[in-house]
Order: sequence, then structure tokens, then C-alpha cells
Amino acid sequence: MIDDYSDRHYPFEGCFNFRDIGGYLNQDGMRVKKGLYFRTGRQDRMTQKDLAQLSDLKISTQIDLRKPDEVLDQGKGPLEAMGANYINIAVIPEGGSDQLSKLVGDTGISGKRYLGYLEFGPTSWLRLFGILSNLENLPVVLHCTAGKDRTGVSTAFLLSVLGVNRDVIEADYLLTNLDTERQADFIESTVGYPDGYDRESMITAAGVPKDAMKDFLDGVESKWGSAVEYLKKIGVTEEQMEMVRNNFLESI
Repeated sequence: MIDDYSDRHYPFEGCFNFRDIGGYLNQDGMRVKKGLYFRTGRQDRMTQKDLAQLSDLKISTQIDLRKPDEVLDQGKGPLEAMGANYINIAVIPEGGSDQLSKLVGDTGISGKRYLGYLEFGPTSWLRLFGILSNLENLPVVLHCTAGKDRTGVSTAFLLSVLGVNRDVIEADYLLTNLDTERQADFIESTVGYPDGYDRESMITAAGVPKDAMKDFLDGVESKWGSAVEYLKKIGVTEEQMEMVRNNFLESI
């Protein structure tokens, strides 16, 4: 489905799952611009070599989807010191992980758990599209800790607004699984695996289930008709969506 992974993926030494969503075609034959939206995990472990390459991307805005306690524990990473505007949008609020478990059960990573994010209200998505609709905020790096769950849902919303086909959205989400071995090896060689983990279980934890994004989008479509209709329902305006499309799409 996606055969240009090596072109869109940045194999940083101390940062994983860092990739550009540019290049995807939408249903109208337009293309997502490259170099404007990078999705990734935490960046606080980047090496000097990584920092030199990161600087070349000229990031204007860092959108951090982590909870404040995660930010405090892991650090913001280097982008703010490079001149990027740092914005924290906690998709899961403090105490939200426990709320999610009560709401959807101990499902682990799943489409059902992703749907649970929406129960925390519309603020995260309204703020996100407010940022993405302003050209002055681009390019952006959007991330959580691993760059797969909160980042995956946010990216699926953006690609939906851009008119990218669902099968491409689901395939983009699954690209996460192509960088898990590197991440497991890095953890082993630096801090070591957490208690109860070996290389195989670490690889699994760093990845995503095959059907999670499909199940999430199925759930959104079942309740609201589409991801775009959900965003309209919570207050993302058609004008904002059009500005996002103008910012991110190009003719080919």
C-alpha cells in the first residue's frame, strides 16, 4: 500500500517513528505537501547528529499531546530551544488513563480505547485544527510519547480532512510497526528493558495492532457518519477545514 516508507521516515539515532505524511494523494487527485507535518514520538533522547538533521527541518511548532506528568518526566525535547513554538495539548488529561480503563476496560491499544479519547471532550481537536489552519504555524512536529496512539488518532483526523482515503490512513498508522525493532534495541542498549519485558515484548509494546485504526474509524463513522462530520459536530468550522486543505494540499 505505502511503498515509500524509506523516503518519509527519518531514522534518527535517539528518536523513533519520526515520519512525514507528505506525498499521499487524496480523493480529488491532489497531494499532501511534504515537509509540513511530521508525526513522531518523544525527542528528548536525540543525539548531536540527530539535532543537526532536525534543525534542517525548520520546525515552527511543536504540538505535544502528552500529559503534563509525561512532559515533566521525559522533558520537552530540543525543538523549543531551536526556536519552535511549544504547545501542549493533553489528549488524555491527568487521571485520564484510569478513566479510560474504567470506560473501555483493560483493552490495551485498541480502536475502542481510541474512541475513549473522544470522551474527554472536543478541546484537544479544536485546538489542533486551530493550529493547523494557520499557515504561520507550519511546519509542525506532532507527537506523544511513542508517536502511535494519540499521534495516530490526531493524524487520522488531519488526513480525513485532507480527503485521503481510509485505506491509506490505516496503512500510514501501521507504518509504526516498521520502526519497533530499532526502538527495542535502543532501549536495551541505553536504559534496559522494563521489568517483565524482553526484546519480543518490547517490540510488541512499541507497535500497534493491525485493526486498531480501522476499528476506531469504524466507530466514528457508525456514530457520526465520518471523521470529518465528527469534527464539524464538535465545532471545527468548514472555513478552518478549507484553510487546512489550502495549507497542506497541492495540485500535481
